[in-house]
Amino acid sequence: MAAKPDAAPEQPQSTNPMALRGPLFPLGYKEGFTQWWACVAPAIAESTVLSFLPFHPAPHALNPPLPAGRDPRVLTSSHVQLSKKDHYLNELKIEHQTPAAAASTETTPASAAPQTLVILHGYGAGLGFFYKNYAALTTRPNWTLYSLDLLGMGNSSRPPFKIHAKTHDAKITEAEDFFIDALEEWRVKRGIERFTLMGHSLGGYLSAAYALKYPGRLNKLILASPAGIPEDPWTVQSSPLPDELPADQAPPPPSASAPPPPTAKPRRQIPGWFKYLWDQNLSPFALIRWSGPFGPLLTSGWTSRRFSLLPAHESEALHNYAYSLFRQRGSGEYALAYILAAGAFARHPMVRRIGPVGVPTVLMYGEHDWMDVAGGYAAAEVIRSQGLRRDEEGWQGGREWRGENLVGGVDTVEDGEVGGGEAKVLVVKRAGHHLYLDNWEEFNEMIEKEMVDVEVREEVRRRKREGEGETKVEA
Repeated sequence: MAAKPDAAPEQPQSTNPMALRGPLFPLGYKEGFTQWWACVAPAIAESTVLSFLPFHPAPHALNPPLPAGRDPRVLTSSHVQLSKKDHYLNELKIEHQTPAAAASTETTPASAAPQTLVILHGYGAGLGFFYKNYAALTTRPNWTLYSLDLLGMGNSSRPPFKIHAKTHDAKITEAEDFFIDALEEWRVKRGIERFTLMGHSLGGYLSAAYALKYPGRLNKLILASPAGIPEDPWTVQSSPLPDELPADQAPPPPSASAPPPPTAKPRRQIPGWFKYLWDQNLSPFALIRWSGPFGPLLTSGWTSRRFSLLPAHESEALHNYAYSLFRQRGSGEYALAYILAAGAFARHPMVRRIGPVGVPTVLMYGEHDWMDVAGGYAAAEVIRSQGLRRDEEGWQGGREWRGENLVGGVDTVEDGEVGGGEAKVLVVKRAGHHLYLDNWEEFNEMIEKEMVDVEVREEVRRRKREGEGETKVEA
């Protein structure tokens, strides 16, 4: 009878080989060697994650009319070739097979104009990580969703990354341009005039940089737990830029769950040895590549914690997908040390630059985010007080967007008037840095509301351009 309690450990026979193992690297040596030897192709690993979507795999473009009850959304994956040789972006596209004009919902009239949402991932990640968001964000039939792997990351091409600039500011600009110029070229190739851009972490930083360099291309900017927003007195001024290749992103120190006040003391100073390794541009993914059959085991140290609350089969698929990305040739990862200093603070903080962004800007954070939400509030105030609206034809939001402290604590801009920029901060409950995955239900609801807001603004913009009179529409 004493053997009865020992029967419980049968649980580890789950489909997830990382379940309930050791605390640091849960994947066993045998499973790690098997994964390394099998060497699942990155495209297959990505497709496996996307197969959790109800409308995957995508039907052929020449399919006959949809049978009754079939999901009208079509998912396609492709590589979009850029002008430089061997430069391409991995693209996921989700659109409604039935024309938007022929379909409508309670909140989307049949006459709603076509809109576009583009999503960018963070450092070392890929478009597959947003698999919990795609279904909810493609319910509106007039919207087309694109999710892109950044150049040099994910399953996009990985050209050699090298900085040629000699000055501090020029190195930062060249590193940013590596990504955002590729995004602009992709936009031109796809023939998209204006779109809503959402970026997470490093992708959020690059989305803001894109909006500043290419004004007029966006109708809304959504920054999900963006890197590089606030100032950091410990690292920004003192840490030099690397002279040659490589990049590192070690986990930064966690912050308190409650947003610190603007006057909060800075985080603990970064140790000198950590700064040295960061400035040598040492990539964590290089360690994965160098470790050979131990690569999957090292990867499991992160994936087992990052995806621990997901169903076992989803967690396993995401682990395989992450490892398939981490082991690829280094490229865009080496831009990180040029853009961010040790501790993940920008060398040229966005809070200094974001004022003239010129589009409604949403800064989103998780309730337990280690990214500094106080920096988000500071950036929102900079946009509201210093910013100028480039799109004066668009609808102006209320105090939610403009705040209450534009001039000496008095809101001097009436609803409907043009004056100052528009920005707001949203906090996703029960979520950390990966807020789109930690609490995808609330995150998706917030993004859907922003999509409705875009439709309202774009309709007013159209009416004003066509001279149809009405200058204000209530959301």
